[in-house]
Amino acid sequence: MATSTHTVTNQAPPLVGYDVFTADRALAEAVDRHLPAELLDGARQELSLLGRTAGSAQAQQWGTQADENPPVLRTHDRYGNRIDEVDFHPAWHRLLGKAVTSGLTNAWGRPGGHVRRGAGFLVWSQVEAGHGCPVSMTHAAVPALRADPALAAEWEVRLTSQVYEQGLRPPALKAGVLFGMGMTEKQGGSDVRANTTRAVPLAAAGEYELTGHKWFCSAPMSDGFLVLAQAPGGGTSRAEGHGGLTCFLVPRVLDDGTRNVFAIQRLKNKLGNRSNASSEVEFDGTWARRVGEEGRGVSTIIEMVAATRLDCVLGSAALMRQAVAQAVHHAAHRSAFGGLLIDKPLMRNVLADLALESEAATTLALRLAAAYDSDGEADRALLRLAVPAAKYWVTKRCTPVTAEALECLGGNGYVEESGMPRLLRESPLNSIWEGSGNVQALDVLRALQREPRALDAFLQEVGQARGADHRLDGAIKAMLTELADLETAEVRARRLVERMAMVLQGSLLVRWAPPEVADAFCASRLGGDWGAAFGTLPHGLDLAAVVERARVEV
Repeated sequence: MATSTHTVTNQAPPLVGYDVFTADRALAEAVDRHLPAELLDGARQELSLLGRTAGSAQAQQWGTQADENPPVLRTHDRYGNRIDEVDFHPAWHRLLGKAVTSGLTNAWGRPGGHVRRGAGFLVWSQVEAGHGCPVSMTHAAVPALRADPALAAEWEVRLTSQVYEQGLRPPALKAGVLFGMGMTEKQGGSDVRANTTRAVPLAAAGEYELTGHKWFCSAPMSDGFLVLAQAPGGGTSRAEGHGGLTCFLVPRVLDDGTRNVFAIQRLKNKLGNRSNASSEVEFDGTWARRVGEEGRGVSTIIEMVAATRLDCVLGSAALMRQAVAQAVHHAAHRSAFGGLLIDKPLMRNVLADLALESEAATTLALRLAAAYDSDGEADRALLRLAVPAAKYWVTKRCTPVTAEALECLGGNGYVEESGMPRLLRESPLNSIWEGSGNVQALDVLRALQREPRALDAFLQEVGQARGADHRLDGAIKAMLTELADLETAEVRARRLVERMAMVLQGSLLVRWAPPEVADAFCASRLGGDWGAAFGTLPHGLDLAAVVERARVEV
C-alpha cells in the first residue's frame, strides 16, 4: 500500500532566481540618490545584471562549492623545489573572476566609481564572502601606491583592470593582477609598530631585502603585497633617511620570471571565510620596493586600510541583507498555528527589527561610498570619523542580526543546507579584520582629539536632519554631552562611538528612508523604547510596511 509520509508540504521554496540588486529597495534607492542622473541608467543596468547572476542557482552553487572545498597549500613540487602555491576549487575562480570582470576592483578615477563599486560589492558578497578579501585589497591598494607616482603608474592599470588572470607570472605579462597585505606579526598584532621584520637597502634606489615573519598574510596567492617592515635609516635622500616602520611592495614573481622568496608556512584554519586563504609567511632576503618615505609606513598603508575598512562595512551589510532576506522569505511561505509566520505579530516584530538594522547598515555604507566619490573637503573630513565609527558598529551588529535571522528558520536554519550557518560563521570576521572594535574606537578618539575638521563635518552631516524627529534631536544632544569631555573618553570610547554611529544612521534614515522605517529606528535605537533582543520594537509602529520593504518577490 502506497504511503505519503515523504510528501513535502509547508516548506519555503529556495530563494533563487531573483535580482539581488533591484529586490533590495534600500540599496537601489541609495544608488539612485548618490549617482548623478547621467550615470544612473548605465549603473542600474550593470548592477541589475550582476544582481541576476547573484540570485541565480548557478552562482549560489558556486558559493556553496567554494565554501565546502577550502584552498590547499602546496609548498613544494614533486622534485622538492619550493613553489608556495595555493590551489583553489574552480568555483572560487568563477566567483573571483565575476567580481573582477564586474568592476569590483575598479573604482578609482571612474565617475561615480565608489558608489557603483560599493553597491556591486554588497550585491556580489551575498553569494559568498571569502573571495571578497582579495577583491577588497586589490581595490584598496591603489591609494596607498599613489604615495609613489612611479609605482602607481606601473601597477594601477593592472589593479583596476577588469580582466581576471589566475596563476603566477611576471606582472608585466598579466592584463590584471590581485593584491594582498601583510601587516600583523605574532608579537604585536594590531600594534604594528612592534613589527620586527627588517628591511635592508640594496644598491638601487628604493629597493630592499626583507627578512621576517607575518602572522597574518591575506590572500597569499596574489601577485603582489603591501607589507610593513623596519628600515634602518641613514640614507642621503629624504625618502631614505628616516628609518623606522616603512611600507613596501613585495611581488610574488620578479620581472625576470623567478619566484620571489615568499615561504608560506601554513594556511589558517578559520571559523568562517573558509574559501579564502589566510596564511603565515616568511621573508628571507625577499626583494621589495619601498612605497612612500622611510619611517612613514603607517601613514602610507593607512590609505589601504581605510578603504578596506569601508569594505568591512559593505561586507557586513551584505551578510545582514542576505540573512534578513532569507528570514523574511521563509516567514512568507511557512505556516504555523493557523497562518503564515509573516502575519504573526511577534514574528513581524522580529523581522521588522532585523530589517531596520539591515537598512541602516546599507544606507550608511553607500553614504560613505558617495563621500569617496566626492571632491568636497567636508566629505573627505567626514570619512575620517565616519569610517571607523561605521566599521565599529555595523560589523558588530552583523553577528546578532545573522543569529536571529537563522533562528527565524527554526531547526531548518541550523542545518548547513539552508546556507544560514555559513552566514553566521562569516559574521564576526569584519569586526576583527582591519582592526577590531577597540582599535576602531581608539581611532575615532584620535580623530576627535587631533582633527577638529572631522568632527565639524560629522556634526554638519547629522545636523541636516535636526528638527525632523525629536528622538534624533535628543540623541544628538546626548552625543554632544559625551563629546564635551574627551580627556577621560577612553574608558567609554565604545559607548561614544556606538552613539555616534547610531546618530549618523538615524540622521540618514530620517532624511531618506520611508517614514515607517525612520520612525521605528528612532523610536528604538535613539528613543530607547527597545529591549535587549530583536523583536522588542514598541507598539504602534507600522511594522508590516517595514517587513514588506525587506521582502524579496520571486
